[in-house]
Amino acid sequence: MSNPIKPSINLFDAIGLGLIIKYPTGVLITNQTAGTLCLQSAEEGIYVPLCNEYYTDSKELISPENDLLKYFTESKYHGTGATEGIDKEDVLNITNILIKYKLDDFIEIDTEKLKQSHEAWIYVKINNKNTSVFNNFEENLTGILTWSNSD
Repeated sequence: MSNPIKPSINLFDAIGLGLIIKYPTGVLITNQTAGTLCLQSAEEGIYVPLCNEYYTDSKELISPENDLLKYFTESKYHGTGATEGIDKEDVLNITNILIKYKLDDFIEIDTEKLKQSHEAWIYVKINNKNTSVFNNFEENLTGILTWSNSD
């Protein structure tokens, strides 16, 4: 018996920060990640854009994505994608970006999955009791923060 190919949604051209809620939907959410390594990361779940504001007049995107791209391209990684995983210094810097955009009240980096996390693919815990965005889900959701890869 062969495994059927699951339907998928590719985020390669998506703009801004998004959250993939790991959930049994039968649909894979995929994105190109890990900087110049260009991994094709995938997870079954629900994709939710987060905290992205576009101003038509100035053609400006205000998003945590901008800060995350800057961090992974200008810091110690220089666009190489943090392919060996992220560390406590990265957790602090990414958490500060979440705080800046007021996302820290319901999103926390999953420190048990630091080695699996890399640029544009950060494993998180979701405290859905602290937000009105997600309703009628079980508690203790997990997910992945994802954004445009820097390659």
